[in-house]
Amino acid sequence: MPHETTLISTIVIGLVLAFILGAIANRLRISPLVGYLLAGVAAGPFTPGFVADQTLAPQLAEIGVVLLMFGVGMHFSPKELLSVKAIAIPGALVQITVATLLGMALGWSLGWSLSAGIVFGVALSTASTVVLLREMQERRLLETMRGRIAVGWLIVEDIAMVLALVLLPAIAHLNKTQAAGAAFDVQAFILTMGFTIGKVVVFIAVMMVAGRRIVPWVLHRIAHTGSRELFRLAVLSISLGIAFGASALFDVSFALGAFFAGMILSESELSQRAAEETLPLRDAFAVLFFVSVGMLFDPSILLRDPWPVAATVAIIIFGKSLAALGIVLAFRHPMSTALTISASLAQIGEFSFIIAALGLHLELLPQRANDLILAGALLSICLNPLIFGLAARVGPKLGRWKGAAAEPDAPATVPGDERTWAPTRLSGHAIIVGYGRVGSLIAERLLLEGRPLLVIEERQELVDKARGAGIEVISGNAAQPDVLVAANLEGAQTLVVAIPHAFEAGQIVLQAHTGNPELEIVARAHFDSEVDLLRQYGASFIVMGEREIARGMLERILAPGPATSAA
Repeated sequence: MPHETTLISTIVIGLVLAFILGAIANRLRISPLVGYLLAGVAAGPFTPGFVADQTLAPQLAEIGVVLLMFGVGMHFSPKELLSVKAIAIPGALVQITVATLLGMALGWSLGWSLSAGIVFGVALSTASTVVLLREMQERRLLETMRGRIAVGWLIVEDIAMVLALVLLPAIAHLNKTQAAGAAFDVQAFILTMGFTIGKVVVFIAVMMVAGRRIVPWVLHRIAHTGSRELFRLAVLSISLGIAFGASALFDVSFALGAFFAGMILSESELSQRAAEETLPLRDAFAVLFFVSVGMLFDPSILLRDPWPVAATVAIIIFGKSLAALGIVLAFRHPMSTALTISASLAQIGEFSFIIAALGLHLELLPQRANDLILAGALLSICLNPLIFGLAARVGPKLGRWKGAAAEPDAPATVPGDERTWAPTRLSGHAIIVGYGRVGSLIAERLLLEGRPLLVIEERQELVDKARGAGIEVISGNAAQPDVLVAANLEGAQTLVVAIPHAFEAGQIVLQAHTGNPELEIVARAHFDSEVDLLRQYGASFIVMGEREIARGMLERILAPGPATSAA
């Protein structure tokens, strides 16, 4: 195959295989992530057939990590991140320590050196950014307390791994000086560590002071040009450019740089639009991340080293998780929060590969350890959706067994954080799903009419806005059955699905119609195909926005009398 088609073939075949195997996995009712990983195995060097470029795929995957962290940063303000520092900092450090000690113990049992055990343990201690965020996003947990704790924990892990990358050359140098009988330069080591920490602090300061002013200003100026193309290009340039600059100038990881760029932009009113513009690219490149992980996996290790592989997976899934569980419970958070944090950390990913690669290069890590890290990554990522599902089912039961008195931040006092909701006492009411531009106008009119109503909304700023207007709100995702039950679907008169996303709206309509076939369901759509889908799922009345706009314009054109500026 000609050299110039390598990039195209890697992207195209990677995405096509991921689509086919992801669709099959979804059909079998397992996570599509498993299909994406198997697509990587199929495109990797250890299986027959097409072999994707081993250097290009990880670089493409890194773009997905950057865009994903940029999007996550736009959901967090500095205040929200600092609100979880009390648990995220000690929690992440203790969990890293426990995982490192367990990795060292396994390395010792396999006859490795102390330095090899340390590198192996550190590689097992850090969770994958992409996996954690994908699972959190799918379950609508990112903007909850659990999501904030998990992301704060992840940021501390990223910073710790940046420092670990500085430590590894020092450990390798120590090994060589000891082997040669020379003394280790402690002063130079301390200076190097201080310099690295200083660069991270300077980067954060630059972003909080200069970035806070420059980034929103640039986007606002571009938005005023009216060019959607330029706006999309500006968002991509800011996210990728700051991530690259953070790495090149401050030795900060791409992921951490992108997160802070997104967090700075979160204070702008254009943050929601920016998130929507990057979504398609973010999803596509995130899929390539999982494909690149699968490409690194050699399936034969399952036969060559079954027990060490099992021990490695056990450290990742049980060792790290139990440490995190104990820490979160020690801070008196609910059992369901502790289980969610534990499940989110029960996997490893991109930083583990970087640590392992550097360990190999510095001759600190044997090839066998690198193979175990790759096997542990793939297997733990495959199992992570199952662990999340188990945590979601077991959490509420353990919480009830433990007793509400022992959970000072139980669901009743932390809206939107837990998977149980206090049922409403309303009946004969209207349920409005979504308090955005459409939902808020509908709610305003129903309030004027004196109609009882309840709003279901997951974005905290809109939850606060609705409550400020005196409306009863359930903070959560209406696609979750428990949320609709808490809204008293059986006793409601009308359900208004005011969210713009037809796929999610269809799931809500289907569940509502199944739960109460007599309920009047009003929904919105943008295309005829969406109208057909919503009607098939049980919607009573569907408003297509573009059709109503055309009707309003025609009424104005055909009606006599002076024109007005707005309807």
